[in-house]
Amino acid sequence: MNDDRVITIAILAMGGEGGGVLADWLVDLAEQNGYIAQTTSMPGVAQRTGATVYYLEMFPESVVPAGRYPVMALGPVPGEVDIVIASELMEAGRALQRGLVTATRTTLITSTHRVYTMTERTAMGDGRVSSEKLLAGGRAAARHFISADFARLAEAANSLIGSSLYGALAASGCLPFSRAQFEAAIERGGTGVQTSLKAFAAGFDAAVLARSPAVAATVPAQPLPAVGTRLQALAQRIRSEFPPGSHATLIAGISRLADYQDVAYAASYLDRLQPLAVNPLVTPVLLDETARHLALWMSYEDTIRVADLKVRRSRFQRVGAEVRLGASQQLDIYEFLHPRLEEIADTLPAALGRWLLVTPWARACVAPLLGKGRIVQTSSLSGFLLLYGIAALRRLRRVSLRFQNEHQRIDTWLAAIQRLASQHPALALEVACMQQLVKGYGDTHARGWHNFQRVMDKLPLLQDRPQGAQQLQALRLAALADDDGKALDGMLASL
Repeated sequence: MNDDRVITIAILAMGGEGGGVLADWLVDLAEQNGYIAQTTSMPGVAQRTGATVYYLEMFPESVVPAGRYPVMALGPVPGEVDIVIASELMEAGRALQRGLVTATRTTLITSTHRVYTMTERTAMGDGRVSSEKLLAGGRAAARHFISADFARLAEAANSLIGSSLYGALAASGCLPFSRAQFEAAIERGGTGVQTSLKAFAAGFDAAVLARSPAVAATVPAQPLPAVGTRLQALAQRIRSEFPPGSHATLIAGISRLADYQDVAYAASYLDRLQPLAVNPLVTPVLLDETARHLALWMSYEDTIRVADLKVRRSRFQRVGAEVRLGASQQLDIYEFLHPRLEEIADTLPAALGRWLLVTPWARACVAPLLGKGRIVQTSSLSGFLLLYGIAALRRLRRVSLRFQNEHQRIDTWLAAIQRLASQHPALALEVACMQQLVKGYGDTHARGWHNFQRVMDKLPLLQDRPQGAQQLQALRLAALADDDGKALDGMLASL
């Protein structure tokens, strides 16, 4: 950088990520090493937690005439920012959208992890913005681009992401300061020095690796995820009976289903996939997609699963960490539950559940319990035991009405994939992806299953058409487009 012009830095961070601390370190770094510095912060909304843009300007004190002081801007100007630091990938996208990143001037440093926005979370289908497109946009727009999962590095050091991003900035070479000068600013801060320095070092090393493609190419591929002793036999079965391209998905599948039910249930997952694995006409992509969607369908959400997740120790620990629970503080968690008659019937043994659904006087007896939602304090003994008791029904799940219904549907779905795999592989792949419509519980599940049936009813018509796979995909996307089904109605009418 020239010695006679301002250095401009924009930091885009969300609440609790240490963006303000990072800005303070940079001000201290500049002022202790011959620069005049100014910082401002502008709060905004990130649809997750409060987002803030911290803007800094540094100017070399040596070129300032005596008795004068440089006039510095209060906010970033598009095309005039030297360094942009984003604490999350969507924040990097926001910087690109605002024109803060330019190919002739800007170094963009971003963490590759995601904290999904509310619009991404509440979409009927996969509403996530493509991380690959965000990364590609960053590479194309910036003069220099540095990316890594700095959140994971900071978490491993028990620090905030601001520390690891600070290390990445030091490694970028964009500022006229040495690594020792960067670290000295952390030490002068006096709070969490050791953990911050550890995260700083991890971020520094990751940025060096990101700037050196030749070094990055020598990093070995990540091994398959490890499984516990209970799943070793199933993992060995995967390695011996299934093609290597599907191993990662299958390992994740058996881990999920053993956690959901038990090891025998995970074994039945592989049993269901075995006919596809031995079929020479089944493509690796079709097997992998079917394996992924089958694991999701077999771990369907019911009252037992919801209760199980709410009373887990890991959940209390996670919520406590999110709210920064102190040793002298008490955490209270309240759940709003609104079960429907169908969900109660689904949890009962199949014969009893069907009887409840078709018996008017039995429905009338249960109805008063369902009229209004209930608030349950999970952190109280009574509330915890209530949900713990529902979660304990997992041992009886196999005889429940919901279990029988879902597995009949799964068998029909798999049979359609197997039948189409030989003559219509593209259509078979789209049938595998149809599982996206069947998710959640309550009204969400009922609506999704209704749309699934409406679309699958058109399968005999589509399998005789050259563009059948594309049309089935269009129907699936239309079903995911809105809650009221208008897009799907229009697409079905066009057929």
